[in-house]
Amino acid sequence: MYTTLIDCKTLFQHLATPDWVVVDCRFDLLQPDAGQQAYAAAHLPGARYADLNRDLSGPVTPQSGRHPLPDPAVFAETLGRWGITNHCQVVVYDAENGAYAVRLWWMLRWLGHAAVALLDGGFATWQAAGLPTETALAGIRETVFEPHVQADSQVAMPAIKRAIQAGGLCVVDARAAARYAGEVEPIDPVAGHIPGALNYPYEANLDASGRFLPPESLRSRFAPLAGQSEQVVHMCGSGVTACHNLLAMEIAGYTGSKLYAGSWSEWVRNPGNPIRKGFNA
Repeated sequence: MYTTLIDCKTLFQHLATPDWVVVDCRFDLLQPDAGQQAYAAAHLPGARYADLNRDLSGPVTPQSGRHPLPDPAVFAETLGRWGITNHCQVVVYDAENGAYAVRLWWMLRWLGHAAVALLDGGFATWQAAGLPTETALAGIRETVFEPHVQADSQVAMPAIKRAIQAGGLCVVDARAAARYAGEVEPIDPVAGHIPGALNYPYEANLDASGRFLPPESLRSRFAPLAGQSEQVVHMCGSGVTACHNLLAMEIAGYTGSKLYAGSWSEWVRNPGNPIRKGFNA
């Protein structure tokens, strides 16, 4: 069972293995149709396509973040339509660095499915290795996925607000440093960060090729959080790239951290929530 990362060679050897399902998660926040178009042009053999907005998010409300989690039962139906059972090995990938595919990695774990791994290096590494792609839509035999929601895998906004006053949680923000500091904000209406949040930009989990650093390097990176993994809550702009840090901590051996799915985009849509700017607040 693969639960964190898988490499191209190993996946290629298992493409024809029964009960292995590959899901293409390529997406672009600024061009929402780009991922679907890229999938249509070429994708891994047999891969299904997961759209961040339509498949991996629920309805947006005036108070929610940009990518709220879908209802677990609705998401379980989506998994069934993709042919994913509770016994499948699932492999997820995106264009390169896993920034979008990690969302599906985490969501499957949220519904109690441990056998899910990210293709390290994504579609770019697969192509660079000269491995086959196809344009045909996957032939899918629909099935039933039984959700077993892991309620303690996430933390909601009220708990974050209480922790600002009373402590007990360590909030880790995966956004780029300039966004965290409030120097720029290209997507959300307000810039800054949650008071007390630590900045661990997710890109620092990767090497120059877009693949994850070795476990020992990730252990060094997240060592300041060692011993308090279960109090760590990951966030970002909308609960997507936050999962990258969550996966990195799992690779490093620091298990049990959680997700604040609403993240910054939910936080700033709720008047009265405190905001800080800079790097020492």
